[in-house]
Amino acid sequence: MKKSKIVVIALIAVAVLAVVTLSVVSMVGLDREVARDDEDRIVVINLTGIIQEGQVGGFMVGGISPQLVRDRLDRVAADSSTEGVVLRVQSQGGSIAASQEIAQMIRDFEKPIVVSMADMAASGGYYISAYAQGIVAQPGTMTGSIGVISTLMDLEGLYEMLGIEVETIKSGEHKDMFSRALTEEEREIMQEISDQAYEQFITDVARGRDLSVEEVREVATGEIYLGSQALELGLVDKLGGVEEAIDLLAELNNFENPVRHDLPQPSLFDQMFGFGYQAVSLLEKALLGPELIKLDMLREGFPPDIRYQVR
Repeated sequence: MKKSKIVVIALIAVAVLAVVTLSVVSMVGLDREVARDDEDRIVVINLTGIIQEGQVGGFMVGGISPQLVRDRLDRVAADSSTEGVVLRVQSQGGSIAASQEIAQMIRDFEKPIVVSMADMAASGGYYISAYAQGIVAQPGTMTGSIGVISTLMDLEGLYEMLGIEVETIKSGEHKDMFSRALTEEEREIMQEISDQAYEQFITDVARGRDLSVEEVREVATGEIYLGSQALELGLVDKLGGVEEAIDLLAELNNFENPVRHDLPQPSLFDQMFGFGYQAVSLLEKALLGPELIKLDMLREGFPPDIRYQVR
């Protein structure tokens, strides 16, 4: 076995041990965080990384998925002592559908939510924040970037360089449009898709922020704004950090004694379950080798990438 494979396996073993240790520590901390009767318990949930579908989070890989957000909100909903939530968002955006699903969860959640933006909460990061009861950002937070970006790869030149001949048999004129250069008609199709996704973005921001579609459209140029600019434009409600977000949540909901509690780490089982996906992926890459991985990527192809994301 090559030395690189031994190193990867050793790192995975260390990571598993770290997850176990983290779980024990988090369970000890949970026993100390018991809400008192005279306090309004506010739980802070951290959401960090690219917004995407599928298994994210855990020990090795950061990211925000609908399943991760659902799991964390469900834990808060099950705690009758919790009065409200502050979502600490650090994200440059990502998948359109995942952003929309998370935004709907926030909109429909039974307890009030205020967003605290970190260094960046832009594009999809702003989208998932728009339905919160309020948004707080630092003066230097990068936010906004309300828009859509679409990227496609034409691999014909790469196939030619590698000596790979591709023969396509299709039913439907545009069925293979993502495996070659687009025609002018297909560029118009992609532009229409991007435009519709853009309109969906604007509409949801308008609803969430109680603004008119025209007001949102004026600032929805894809431009990034600092928190101080976003405040003037009506995209955020207050400047500050997590404590200011807690204060805003208390003000909007008449909480007399708001007390911060950070959401405890998931259980050992949940962390190990999530880590299993990542461990399998790492082992697969270590055992296959770079040549086979690249060949598999070419075989699978590169789907169109249409995102609410800063690029």
